[in-house]
Parts: sequence; structure tokens; C-alpha cells
Amino acid sequence: MLQVANIEKSYGKQTLFDGVSFTVNPGERVGLVGRNGHGKSTLFRMILGEEHQDDGTITTPAGYTIGHLSQHIHFTEGTVLEEACLSLPPNEDHIDETYKAEAILHGLGFTNNDFDRSPDELSGGYQVRLNLAKVLASMPNLLLLDEPTNYLDILSVRWLTQFLRAWRGELVIITHDREFMDSVCTHTMAIHRAKMKKVAGSTRKLYEQILLEEEIYEKTRQNDEKKRKETEQFINRFRAQATKASAVQSRVKALARHEQLDKLEAIKNLEFSFQSAPFSAKWLMNTEELCFSFTDEGPNLIDGLTFAVGKKDRIAIIGKNGKGKTTLLNLLARELPPSCGEIKHHPNLKLAYFGQTNINRLNPAKTALQEIMDSHPDHAHGISRSICGVMMFEGDNALKKVSVLSGGEKSRVLLGKLLVSPANLLMLDEPTNHLDMESIDSLIEAIDVFDGAVIIVTHSELMLHALATRLIVYDNDTISLFEGTYSDFLERVGWGEEGGPKKKKQKKNADKSANGKGGEVKDTKRQRTTLLNDRSKALGPIAAKIAAAEAAITQLEQAVEKDSQALAAASSKGEALTIRTLSVSLRENQQKIEKLFAELEALTTEHEAKAQEFDLQLGELEQVS
Repeated sequence: MLQVANIEKSYGKQTLFDGVSFTVNPGERVGLVGRNGHGKSTLFRMILGEEHQDDGTITTPAGYTIGHLSQHIHFTEGTVLEEACLSLPPNEDHIDETYKAEAILHGLGFTNNDFDRSPDELSGGYQVRLNLAKVLASMPNLLLLDEPTNYLDILSVRWLTQFLRAWRGELVIITHDREFMDSVCTHTMAIHRAKMKKVAGSTRKLYEQILLEEEIYEKTRQNDEKKRKETEQFINRFRAQATKASAVQSRVKALARHEQLDKLEAIKNLEFSFQSAPFSAKWLMNTEELCFSFTDEGPNLIDGLTFAVGKKDRIAIIGKNGKGKTTLLNLLARELPPSCGEIKHHPNLKLAYFGQTNINRLNPAKTALQEIMDSHPDHAHGISRSICGVMMFEGDNALKKVSVLSGGEKSRVLLGKLLVSPANLLMLDEPTNHLDMESIDSLIEAIDVFDGAVIIVTHSELMLHALATRLIVYDNDTISLFEGTYSDFLERVGWGEEGGPKKKKQKKNADKSANGKGGEVKDTKRQRTTLLNDRSKALGPIAAKIAAAEAAITQLEQAVEKDSQALAAASSKGEALTIRTLSVSLRENQQKIEKLFAELEALTTEHEAKAQEFDLQLGELEQVS
């Protein structure tokens, strides 16, 4: 359990936390959201004791362990498996310990051949994955994960989702992937205007609540402002009249007592809008029997790929890391020559390419403004300035040298260069890295309305579901074209490489004969029937409680929605008594909902644990038979 009470934190004139308090209760999995630069990583560092708050307290129970995903790379063991086993809890059976480490490594994309490699031989991305494997294997009371999916491919993200859904301790996670967060977390917590807001449920529920509260605040502020002006007019009008002196003084005192609500500052979003170049033909690009290998002797990363790109296509390239997704983009952009086959560009093709490695092509000596101006020299200085503003490089920030920009800021410069470049084909390689959720939503909308074709590499299933109409799939060491959406792919094909290693079976006595084994089984069918009956008796009452809790939550949420609408109406009319009554009702119902969600989580956990126990027994029974 983690308790944060009244913490304050500022850097110069920027206030990150202003009297922030919250609790992470036992078993809660909390998604932490907020704009980039608003303090999410700073909060993690304060919880870990790596940075100190200006005021307030952060407390945990005695003996409470905290694990976090470190970006710092430091390995001491000779092999990947030995390094992963370092973090395993002590006093466990050695075989089980090793199996846990192997299962986690498999889930994060390591192969059996990788287990005996030196950690120092791994790429930077896989070294971060090894750090993630170590913290998952350590099984702390509280797990802090800051952008754990950044170096994962889609299969590893799907595995990590299932692993964290089964996490029995506490979890606080920062991620730009909304779908991943919502599928893992029981609660969502936002850093918003230097305060903290926490709800039971999804990011959507949290943001809807924040929006509603700010709408009510603004209507209340406008109503108060109207009343204040009326009062000031009364005071100014009758100040000189002796007969009104008492009334004037009464209003002066009331005005002084009544706190004036400040207008909320607008929070700026990234605003994407890609410029489309005209294109009248049917096909932008044709690829025929494309093959590629980095060496003459080596195996082909791409072998015999044929497809065409239509002028409105939304093509997603998906699969495990290291299989050649970025290489395919580089081939299509003619930045690499194919080993065989042909890539035909239409003469009127205008390509805009965003790649992670393209960050290295930015000139460190130039400013963000100069880089954007260089992309389209015909643009006036003012237009380039406005693009800088859209990319959140306002004022003097546009004059920062590339050499001092963070990775996220450099990505925004690259995106800004794309915005000023008319194109009829966008190629995007993991464009969501370094963007917050609001910026990703804006990017998805801009891609959706872009009047041209898009080829995208992404591990974000949110983007895949929202955009992809055709897929190029790397799976089981093959590459293929799939005609359909990502949902179609999951339903009709699915991932052939999903799933980690099966747990090693305990060795049976080798000298048992077939007849002897048969004697041990003792009517397997009867045992299975008994188990199924026991399963139904054990799980039925829990399932009924889950259904009752869900029904109660639905009823309360409907009441909250009704009260919220009534509160908004009362606020616009200035009905103070109604506002107070409804506010109390809203608060009480929200507390009931949070309590019910906690009960629902405990019931669901109990149901899953018991179901897994029975399923394991049934599986063992089937193996015996």
C-alpha cells in the first residue's frame, strides 16, 4: 500500500504538484496519465527516493518492496538467463525459479538461443527488455513501470498485458498506449492542473469526469462573475445614498468574503493536419516479388512479397521486432536497394517518411524552426512559426538547437517537417513513441482524414483497430499480405507465435507399465464429472456476486449521470441549495462506486484463481488419461 499526502513540487516557476494526495490500495493496478512534462516520471522518482518533494510525505508499510523498470543498463552475469534469475525471490525451488525466468523471457520475445548469450551482446531494446524481465521476476509488492511497451513488439505487448492482468500486488504504470492501459488497470489516475484525480475504471471514464467537472466549474465561475458584476454595479450606484448605506456595506462585505474563481487556463494540444498532394491514378506504388537480405549468404528477411498501394490505402506492417518491418519501409522509400524483385513508384508519387532513425538526420546545429523551414523553403517565416507552435515549440522554444532537444522533442520536429510537406503517401515508423495520449488521439484523427495513402509500422493495437484496412504480417518467420482489418486478422488468423513455454511436466516413474498406469487412473471420466460439479458449486456463487456488483455499479453510474446533468442545470441557474445537495449525492455515489469496484476486483481475482485451480486439475487429469 502506497500513501501520498499533500506533496508539493516545483521547478522554478513551474509547479508540478500542489498539495497532491492519493492512495494505492492493496491489489490496485493504477494507470497514471497526464501531459508530457506534467510530472509523471518525477512522481516515480519521488516514490523511489531518487528525488525529494518540496513538502508532504510518501509512505509505505515496513518491509514493503518496490520494483521499477530502470533505463540504466548494468549487467553482472555471463548469460541472459543467469541475469534474469538474479532478481528471483529467494527460498524457492531452483527448477521453479528457472522456469519463471524462462517464461518471462519467452513472453518478452527472447528465444532459447538467447538464454546463453551475454547480455552485453543484446541490442539496446533487448537490454531494456532484460531489465523488464528482471523487475517482473522479482515479484515486488509495488511495481512501477514507465513506458514498458516502448521497446516491445506487438506479441510481447499482448503477453505483458496478460501477465499484468494477473498481477496480485500493486501496480502503477505510465504508458502512452491507451488500450494497453485500459486492459491492464483497475483504476486510472491523472495529473491535471498540478492536482491528482483518481477513479475506478478506464481512461475514458476519468477524462469524461474531468471534463464534466470543468464544465460545471466554468458555468459556476461565469454565474459568480455575473453576480459579482451586478453587486459591484449596485455598490457603485448607491454608495453615495445614505438610505442605502446599510445595504451597500452588506454587499461590500459579502463580495469580500466570496472567493473569486479564476478562469481555467487552456491546455494546448498537438494539432496534426497533413497536407495532401493531388493524385488521380489508381496505384501509388507496386511491389513485385520483393526479396531482401543484408548479406549474400544470409537468409532473406523478405522473400517474394508482392502488393500494390492504392491512393486511399491504410496499410499496417505488424510483427515481432527484428523481423524487418523498418527495413521494408526503407526499401519502399528506396533508401535500400532490394536483393531481388522490383518496387515501382508512380511518377506523381510524393512521399513523406517519418522514421525513428531519421532523428539522426536532424542537424544538431540548426534550430527547430530552421529544420521545419528547410522542409519547405517556399513557406513564409510566419507559416513555419505557426507549425512550430502546433508542435508546441512556441516563442523562444522554436529557436532551441536540435542538439539540446529531448528524444520526444526531436520526434515532434520530424512530425512538424511532415506537416509542411505535401504528400500523397505517408510512411510512419512507430510515430506514437514520445507522444502522450491526447497527442496520439490527434495523430489518429489526422491520419484518418488524410487524403492519401498511409503505410505504418506500429505495435499499438489502438492504432491498428482504428486505422488499418490491409496488413503486411511478419509471423512464424514468414511475411504475407492480409486483406482485411486487424480485427479480421485476429478473428480469422491470429498470431501463430503467441504463448510462452509450457511448464515442464514432472517426470513419471519410468518403470510403471501401461497397465499399472491404467490402474492408477481410477475411472478418469468419473473424476472429471466430479471436478466439473465441484467447479460449478465453487464458482457459481462468486459469479452471482460479480453479476450483482456489476448491476449495482451500473445503477449507481446512471444515478451519477442523472445527478451530474441536474447539477449542471442548477449551476447555470445559480441554485446554491440544489448544488450542495446534488454535490453530496454525487460524492456519496462515487464513493459507493469505488467501493463496489474494489469488491468487484477482489471477486474477479478470486473467481480467476479458483477457475485456474480447477482448470489445472482438469488439465492434469486429461494428461493422465
